[in-house]
Amino acid sequence: TIMLAVEGIPIFYLELAVGQRLRKGAIGAWNQISPFLGGIGIASAMVSFWVGLYYNTIISWCLYYLVYSFRSTLPWSECPGNVTECTMSSPTTYFWYRETLNISPSVDERGSLNWWVVVSLLAAWIIVFLCMVKGIASSGKVVYVTATFPYLVLVIFFFRGVTLEGFEEGLKHFFIPDFTRLGDPQVWLEAATQIFFSLGVAFGGLIAFSSYMPVRNNCYKDAILVSVINCGTSVFAGVVIFSILGFKATQSFKACNAHNDLLWSQNKTVGFLTCDIKTEIEKSGSGTGLAFIAFTEAINQLPAAPVWSVLFFLMLLTLGLDSMFGMLEGVVTSIIDMNLIKNLRKDVVAAVLCLVSLLLSFCFADSAGPYIFVLFDEYSGNIPLLIIALGELLGLTYMYGLKRFSDDIELMTGQRPNYYWLIMWKYVSPIVIIIIFFASLIKSMMSAATYEAWNPSIADNITLEWPAWCKFIASLLIITSMGWIPLVAIVKKFNIIKWKPETPAEFPEEELKAENEIKPYIPSDRERKWLYWLEKL
Repeated sequence: TIMLAVEGIPIFYLELAVGQRLRKGAIGAWNQISPFLGGIGIASAMVSFWVGLYYNTIISWCLYYLVYSFRSTLPWSECPGNVTECTMSSPTTYFWYRETLNISPSVDERGSLNWWVVVSLLAAWIIVFLCMVKGIASSGKVVYVTATFPYLVLVIFFFRGVTLEGFEEGLKHFFIPDFTRLGDPQVWLEAATQIFFSLGVAFGGLIAFSSYMPVRNNCYKDAILVSVINCGTSVFAGVVIFSILGFKATQSFKACNAHNDLLWSQNKTVGFLTCDIKTEIEKSGSGTGLAFIAFTEAINQLPAAPVWSVLFFLMLLTLGLDSMFGMLEGVVTSIIDMNLIKNLRKDVVAAVLCLVSLLLSFCFADSAGPYIFVLFDEYSGNIPLLIIALGELLGLTYMYGLKRFSDDIELMTGQRPNYYWLIMWKYVSPIVIIIIFFASLIKSMMSAATYEAWNPSIADNITLEWPAWCKFIASLLIITSMGWIPLVAIVKKFNIIKWKPETPAEFPEEELKAENEIKPYIPSDRERKWLYWLEKL
C-alpha cells in the first residue's frame, strides 16, 4: 500500500498523461520529450518482451491443467500407483514436478523437450496472436470478457471459501503482518515490483493504450479509479486464496493430530509430528507453487473438485491473457513507432513477434526449463523496471519540466495536478526508487544468488547456487533492458547515427486552449513560497 501511494499511482498517472498528450507509444513519446530519453521507450519494450516471453509459459501451464480439469477424477488427486516420489511428497506436488514439468535435479541437466509443454506453448501463443491480430480494437473487445470473468469466479470462490472450516486461520495469516520483515530491502523491492506488474507501470503498455484515448479524457480520474480498484481486487483475491489455504491447513493440522493421537493410543514414544496451523499455511509456498500445488491440493478437498478446477484455471488463463495484451501492445506499438520499415502493418508485427517468442520460449519446455523460467522471473523485471521508472520521473520533471507538464494536464482535463503529485514526481518517488535500488544491490552483493531445485530422491526442494552461465544470462537480461537508456543518449549526444527527429503527433492544442480559455499560469504568493522551500529542500 505504501508503494502504491508513493510509486504506483504517481507513475501510473504520469504515464497516462504522457500517452494521452503526445499520442504515441513509449518510444515515440520519450523521443519527443527529449531525444536523449528515447532509450527509455526501447528499455520498456525490451522488458515487456522478456517478461511476456516467460509470462506466456504460465498461460501454457494453465491450459495444460485446464484440459485435465475436464476429467471426472482429477489426475493430481491421487498417486499413480506406488511411486516413491509421489508417496514421499503429495499427489499435487508429484503431478506438478514430474507429470507437468518433468523437472531435472538442477539447471545444468537440460534433458529433452517435453512435447506436451511445447504443444501447450504453441496453443498459448496462437491464442495471444488471435486476440491481438486486429490491434487495440480487437483486444479491447476481448478484455470485456477476460477482465470481468475473473471477478465472477472470485465471487464464487469467496462464498465457497468463507464457508469452509478453518478459513479464519488463513485470513489471520494474510492480514496480521510480521513487522520485522520491513527491514529487508528485498521486501521493498518485491513490493515495488508487485505494484509495477499489477498496474503495468514502466512496461510501455500504459503509454501505448492511453495514446488512443480522447484528448479530453480525464486521465487523473482514470489513474485514481483504476489504481484503487486494482489494489482492492488484489486484496479481495488474497482473501479468497487464503481462506481456502486456511481450510487446507486446518485439514492437514487435523490429520497431524489424528496421527499423534493414534501413536498415543498405541503407547508409542517415537514418530510424533509437530502440529501447527501457521507452519502448514507457510508450507503453501509462493508463485507457481501456490497456484499449481497448494491451491490444487485445496481444490481436491472440495466436493465436485473438477468444476472448481475448471473455474480456477479459466480464471488464471483470462488474467494471464489480460497481462499479455498490455505487455505485447507496448512492444508492437514501440516497434511501429521506431519507423525502421515504412508502412509496417500491425498484424504482421504481432505475427512475427509471437513466432519469435514461441521459438525462444522453447527454452522453458525441457527438463531444466522451469529453472530458466525462475531465472527470467527474478532478473528480467525487478531492477530494470525500477530504473525505467526512475528515468521517466527524472526525464519528465527535470527535462520536460513540471510546469509544462502541468499545463498539458490542465489543457486536457481542465484541472492542474496538486502539490501531492508534484512532490511525488519530483522528489519522493525518485528518492524511494534510488534507496530501494542501492539497498537491493548491496544485499545481492553480500549474499550468493541461489534457486530452489527439486530433488526426486528426497521429494523436496533444495537450495543450489546459480552456475556462472546462468548469472551471465541474468546479467544479459538486465543489460539488454537497462543498457538502452545510456546507449541511446550517448549515440544522440555525439550524433553517431543519423537519427531522424521525432515528428509530433496531431494534437488540437489551440482548440483546447480556446475551449478552456486557459490564461497563463501565475503562482500566488503562497504557492511561490511553497516552490521556494521545495527547491531549497
